[in-house]
This record gives sequence, C-alpha cells and structure tokens, in this order.
Amino acid sequence: MDCRKITGSTYSTNIIIPGDGFEVTSGSPKTFAKKADSGNTITSHFCGDCGSTLWRDGETFGPNKVIKVGVMDDVNALNSAKPGLELYVPERVSWVSGISGAEQKKDMPSSETV
Repeated sequence: MDCRKITGSTYSTNIIIPGDGFEVTSGSPKTFAKKADSGNTITSHFCGDCGSTLWRDGETFGPNKVIKVGVMDDVNALNSAKPGLELYVPERVSWVSGISGAEQKKDMPSSETV
C-alpha cells in the first residue's frame, strides 16, 4: 500500500487542510508524482536535503493538501492530531488496533468530503 511505502511504516498520520492560504515559507521542496493505488496521480512534495515527505496533493484531494504530521515543528502536533478518520481499514495490519472514536472507511472519500 502506498502509505506504507511513503512512510516506511504501518500507516501514515496526516492532517488534511484547505489549499487556500497554504504556502511554503522557506526552501524549495522537490516533487515526485506517481499513480496512486486509486489510479489517480498523487504528488509528493519533499525536502531536497533530508528526503522527508512534507505534504502530498492530487486530484483525489481536490485543492486540499495532505500534511505529514510527523514533519511539523510543533512537538505536540502528533498528540493534538488524534485521528477522526481511518482510511483503508481492510488493509490495516492485523496487529494494529483501530483508533477508538475514529470513523472507519474502506477507502479514500471523494475530494468533496475530504
């Protein structure tokens, strides 16, 4: 699954934000576009120095940006970002439990609902 490959882990923790008002305030991230599991093109924006994926965007998300929570400067970002939605639940590895209180989805919702 794409999220596992991009993170090198069992899943990816993201915050989906509106693209309006989103801006890069320093540096010039590099990009890599590929066909995602959905069949749509998704573009990863990453640091050209360390290689960390910073955010992703593409037609599935409409104008929204998918920010990788682990790259945020706020050390409490992960604590504050308890997921409200889990995607691709059928592909979850058997030894990882669902997040209590999070909506469970089989796949990616349309860009209108993201």
